[in-house]
Amino acid sequence: MSTPSLTITRTEHIATARLLRVGALAIGASVVANLLIRIIAVNVLGIGKDFPPLGWGPPIVFTIMGVLGAIIVFAIVARFSKRPIRLFRIIGLVVLVLSLIPDVMLLRANTMPGTTLGSVLTLMLMHVATGVITIWLLTTRTIEH
Repeated sequence: MSTPSLTITRTEHIATARLLRVGALAIGASVVANLLIRIIAVNVLGIGKDFPPLGWGPPIVFTIMGVLGAIIVFAIVARFSKRPIRLFRIIGLVVLVLSLIPDVMLLRANTMPGTTLGSVLTLMLMHVATGVITIWLLTTRTIEH
């Protein structure tokens, strides 16, 4: 004899009115974090001085582009999913892991000036910092209570 089971589906609600403010915060915090990582890597540790992706412009531009992409994906997920927080965290983690592949390939190809293990690890750390900040802010600061 089987016992009846009870499945509870909890719907998560996102305050879309907060998304613009939280998105701007995610962009700003990610850019600041990546510039701090860049400053430490280049000026303190001497990593990547001749490595174009660790100039001033690329970390800013690519961070803004990546976080804007995440905000758009989050808005779409929030619109169509009953559990947008959980789904976006999964998507964010998968995208973060996939974003590390070009860095590893860059190290393997070694076709760019200044490519070293340290410079590539710095890029990877920037990706992780941006991912953690963005996923955390979007999934904790937009919840409607």
